Amino acid sequence: MIDDPPLLRMSRDFKRPSAEIVAGFAGAQTGHVVDAMAGSGALHSRIKPLFECPSVVGVALTSHSGPADNLGLYASLSLIQPGDVLVASADGHTEAAITGDLLMGMARNLGAGGFVTDGAVRDKAGLLAVGLPIYCAALTPNSPVRNGPGTMGLPVIVGGVAVRSGDIVVADADGVVIVPQEQASAVLAALDRVREAEASMEAKVKAGLGVPEFITAIVNSERTINV
Repeated sequence: MIDDPPLLRMSRDFKRPSAEIVAGFAGAQTGHVVDAMAGSGALHSRIKPLFECPSVVGVALTSHSGPADNLGLYASLSLIQPGDVLVASADGHTEAAITGDLLMGMARNLGAGGFVTDGAVRDKAGLLAVGLPIYCAALTPNSPVRNGPGTMGLPVIVGGVAVRSGDIVVADADGVVIVPQEQASAVLAALDRVREAEASMEAKVKAGLGVPEFITAIVNSERTINV
């Protein structure tokens, strides 16, 4: 390139979902949300909670930082609104941490509701003391720099899933699910049906159910060949 690239590219004015839509996902199990989206939305299974923490529901605030860098993530601090979940793409790089306890302490002080990355973090004891729910792919003592280039507020890929600022993040002990903002109302409607079906089956299991009807129907049908 003839000129040096910009250190940061930022999108400051992305659309946010209503508080009512976000609140509709409170208490939802990630598995139920995936079912409500026909099996989509879950980040890669390697992205798990760093320690036992409460479930998280919030608005995604995205960033991208290159390997061993976290300038994009630092830029997120300037736009945090209460309850936002920082979603930081590191392109799966786990040989250096994208954050530690100090940066996460700043995020907590600004009202962030959680942090998700496909990269690594460091300072586990300090992060536990900060108390912010952390979902990551690895833990390492190696530290990053803040040289850029990076992005903030622009679409990213994390754990194989496209994430945009303004999408809804649902996370619990099983992992992390992303609900695209424009699908949120439909997913909530489907989520009610999933919960009803799960509650019905749970009641049957507690009452002693062994072989469900759909399995009985299949094994006794022409679709099963006895050999």
